[in-house]
Amino acid sequence: MNPEDRARQDIDRQLGQCGWVVQDKGQMNISAALGVAVREFPMLTGEVDYLLYVSGKAIGVLEAKPKGHPLIGVETQASKYSGALPPAVPAYKSPLPFAYESTGTVTQFTNLLEPDARSREVFTFHRPEELLRLVSLDAQVRGKLKALPALDSSKLWSVQKRAIENLERSLAKNNPRSLIQMGTGSGKTFTAVNACYRLTSSAGRGGCCSSWTAATSGGRPTGSSSSS
Repeated sequence: MNPEDRARQDIDRQLGQCGWVVQDKGQMNISAALGVAVREFPMLTGEVDYLLYVSGKAIGVLEAKPKGHPLIGVETQASKYSGALPPAVPAYKSPLPFAYESTGTVTQFTNLLEPDARSREVFTFHRPEELLRLVSLDAQVRGKLKALPALDSSKLWSVQKRAIENLERSLAKNNPRSLIQMGTGSGKTFTAVNACYRLTSSAGRGGCCSSWTAATSGGRPTGSSSSS
């Protein structure tokens, strides 16, 4: 078995664990389950490794590569297929909103509904129910992060206000990570709780998936970037 076939075995297994039914094109039945992944589906630009259906309509693509293959550049290939769905195939949107690239060990995901969409590494594939939820949203998380309401700073110290505003400014720029650095006694926990509350309440589910690191060197707050 060659490396790409081994990768596809791992991908098939993970798709099954995430609620997808994997089928060959010749035996496809998109009504067999809520989520169906069809192997080697013919697109206008060639065969995509997997075409993903949810509730009978195409919703995304998945490109498979052998273990160890760098996924940089594969995102472009997957995006090429996203916009090449044959006109007769029912779909939620065109181009297809979601794209994966995977080696079976490393998986990247792109939500093309996001402003300034980019791929990011994910633990595994989303369940069909989650992709259905995402495609039904009026606005995606990254879009909401660009339009957060004004901060009520009446109960914040100036250093806490500055930290939260810097963080949100960084998130609005679509930066992949952030660090808030504050001195001892400056209220790091209160700052983190307020920032997380704003992200979850204003950006919705998934708005606050940040890693908080509180350092005590210098006491100057910075918002560089962080979110998934």
